[in-house]
Amino acid sequence: MTTAGPGPAHAFTVYDMIVRGALAYGEAPALIQGERTISFREFHRRVHALAGGLAALGVGRGERVCVLAQNDASYLELYGACARQGIVAYPINWRLTAPEVERVLERATPAMMVVDASTLAVVEGWPAAKPSVRHWYQLGDSAAAGFRPFASLYRDGAAPPVAAVSPDDAFAVISTAAVDVVPRGAALTHANVLTANLVAMAAFGYAPADRYLLALPLFHITALGTALAHMHAGGASVIVARFDAEEAVRLIDRHRVTHLSDFPPVLSTVLDAADKLGSRLASLRDVAGLDAPPTIQRLHDRTGAQFWTGFGQSETSGFVTIQRVKDRPGAAGRPVPVAQLRLVDDDDRDVPAGAPGEIVVRGPLVFQGYYAQPDVTAYTFRNGWHHTGDVGRFDADGYLHYVKRKPEKELIKPGGENVYPAEVETVIMQMEGVSGVCVFGVPDLKWGEAVKAVVEVRPAGRYTPQQVSDFVGTKIARFKRPHAVAFTDALPRTAEGAVDRDAVKTKWATA
Repeated sequence: MTTAGPGPAHAFTVYDMIVRGALAYGEAPALIQGERTISFREFHRRVHALAGGLAALGVGRGERVCVLAQNDASYLELYGACARQGIVAYPINWRLTAPEVERVLERATPAMMVVDASTLAVVEGWPAAKPSVRHWYQLGDSAAAGFRPFASLYRDGAAPPVAAVSPDDAFAVISTAAVDVVPRGAALTHANVLTANLVAMAAFGYAPADRYLLALPLFHITALGTALAHMHAGGASVIVARFDAEEAVRLIDRHRVTHLSDFPPVLSTVLDAADKLGSRLASLRDVAGLDAPPTIQRLHDRTGAQFWTGFGQSETSGFVTIQRVKDRPGAAGRPVPVAQLRLVDDDDRDVPAGAPGEIVVRGPLVFQGYYAQPDVTAYTFRNGWHHTGDVGRFDADGYLHYVKRKPEKELIKPGGENVYPAEVETVIMQMEGVSGVCVFGVPDLKWGEAVKAVVEVRPAGRYTPQQVSDFVGTKIARFKRPHAVAFTDALPRTAEGAVDRDAVKTKWATA
């Protein structure tokens, strides 16, 4: 078994976790995909072999590898190989359009790009057109023109020495919403991820018998973090390439899955499918995430599982507050043991108990910074705290209650994805005759939240709502399209001439 490379005696990285897992859990299952099971020992061997292939290509410490692919065991093996060699994994949302992916690549400046069969159309012709990306690979045993098979990278036998990786080095860059058109990349260190693992293991009591349904995409911190936490605890992840509710129910029952991550409409569709298939989801113990109270109550009524919720971001490596919903309905939990939270006003002064204030965080869960954006990072970390852009309030017992997003960082979350109104507004303003637009989130039974646009155009009947939605869908990812569109010949404006967002919401939010 390969041991860690040179480094201080107190260092422990994601790769060290993998080495420990091979020793501690051996032939126990680490990953399950279809009919294939990969043990902890086999996972370590495959990470070792893949690291040899990356080293042979000359991809080294500090360089980025972008991944545009659906969930697969090889995806997690690539995370592990990158951790071993000090390479930074930079996953990309496969729901983005080609221009959006291109903008991520421009920021990431990767040495290597990995895709799969489902995303080939997005990057067609790119290997020839983008020589700055030295290596182009496709998951699997075969590859399209311009790509090489990812399976060819695995090299058994002697591998290069383990890189001298610090726990404070970046492990992965997780893209957040496109505040300024290009998605910001939250750089998470090895220490961030491992600390988040320990927090989850303590909160949920993960153990080797536990099984996680890895159905959310691996470009999300929720899926990646929960999979790694189960691995750290000796549990296994049951990998789903792309979520399907009936398949999820069958896998939960077949593999006795204990943990499920949820953003609407995941849980409601799983419960519907369980009813259809006659399953009681008997093994399910914990569901964690966000959902509507009726859906959560339905889980509690029909299964023995508990719903957990909390507050967290990609920038905080996951949850920094967490609780069972039953413990304090409506709250987001108390701070986890390794996070300090304050609520502050616009001048960073603490607000009184019960009053709303911006949530600011300190501790080892806080990310390294935004990749290649030192000015944005410095502003976010002003006065020694990570400013989340979210507003909350503490009750008398120290439970956090989420209130809203700050106006300058207003965010819409349809189905767990992040949509910034400004990005959608920029696209709609490109439509001929549009002189103003206001985009905001409205409640949605299926997705939790939906995108609504109020468009200033003359005459007001110039476009249909479908035409606006379709236009947005041709420019940016389809999940960012407005689900509701209203038209007006004059949006309310402030004295300075800017669109008065509060007045727009007051008039059109429930229309």
